[in-house]
Amino acid sequence: MEGREKNIIRVSIIGIITNIFLAGVKVVVGFMAHSVAIMADAVNNASDVLSSVITIIGTKLAGRPADKSHPFGHGRAEYLTAAVISGIVLYAGIEALTESGKRIIWPVEPEYSALTLSVVVAGVIVKILLGRYVKSQGERLSSDSLKNSGSDALMDAAVSSTTLIGAIAFMFAGLNLEAWLGVFISVMIIKAGIDMFRETTSKILGEREDSELTRSIKATICETEGVYGAYDLILTNYGPDRLMGSVHIEVPDTWTAGKIDVVSREIMHRVTMKHNIILAAIGIYSHNTTSVEASEIRENVTHSAMSVKYVLQVHGFYCDTVKKEMRFDVVIDFAADAETVHRKVVDEVKRLYPDYTVTVLADSDFSD
Repeated sequence: MEGREKNIIRVSIIGIITNIFLAGVKVVVGFMAHSVAIMADAVNNASDVLSSVITIIGTKLAGRPADKSHPFGHGRAEYLTAAVISGIVLYAGIEALTESGKRIIWPVEPEYSALTLSVVVAGVIVKILLGRYVKSQGERLSSDSLKNSGSDALMDAAVSSTTLIGAIAFMFAGLNLEAWLGVFISVMIIKAGIDMFRETTSKILGEREDSELTRSIKATICETEGVYGAYDLILTNYGPDRLMGSVHIEVPDTWTAGKIDVVSREIMHRVTMKHNIILAAIGIYSHNTTSVEASEIRENVTHSAMSVKYVLQVHGFYCDTVKKEMRFDVVIDFAADAETVHRKVVDEVKRLYPDYTVTVLADSDFSD
């Protein structure tokens, strides 16, 4: 984690130095050319400097060790700083839009030159290189702040290209598109800020984890001898690369508590080593292994329950043929009315086995 923190800070410092240089040059050139589009670009570069500073602060905060008040660490601080960065981008866009609007009402004729064009072209190239570098490092280091900064830099390169187009149009055709290009750039910046904010807030609220990851974890668990299946995997995100979870495993009904304890610890260790995820709890489903009748009932009940619309999975089935009791869980699609679906499943099973006590637990579709 310490190496990750140092890498994020190093990338952020590169971004700070680059954006300070670009902002300074564009302010001078924009002022000389009376170009509101270039000045808007300069403001955006300046906001990128602040974004990188906040990324560093957030990374340092997130790297603080767990304590009594925050036993799961401070990793979510990175998501908060990513949200702040999106707010800065949004603010920069609104400010640039305001200035561009003023120029539409009170136009000023720009004074472009070869130097102006050279600065804009150089800025586009530098921003493309910086954006690709920062975004790739953000993906490698699982840093939303870096990914947001990288995406913002690539957006800057795209909108700077429109400034170049406007300069060429004015120099060769006499068309003054300055203020309108400033509006276009501002709108693009605002859109980028809103998109960043939505993505970051979604992670703060709690997203569904990647299907490939959850399936891989379940496959790892099922590699353990004697485990029939892994279900109800719930992962909680406490920051980038900081996941904790719980899961149910289905094991033979003949296993002792001692055996279950050994297997549970083995699974926890294996998942931590392979996926860098801590399983804080492992629940147990008992699997009928000695009754042929119970196996047949299981097959019939599963088929019946799965025929009900919106039922995605049946698991945790156990049947006591002596006491005439059965219990199982059904995973219900979020698109359905869970209570209605649950009632239909119970009615279908009771229709098949009226002399049995049927207990059905409705599970949500937390992970694939």
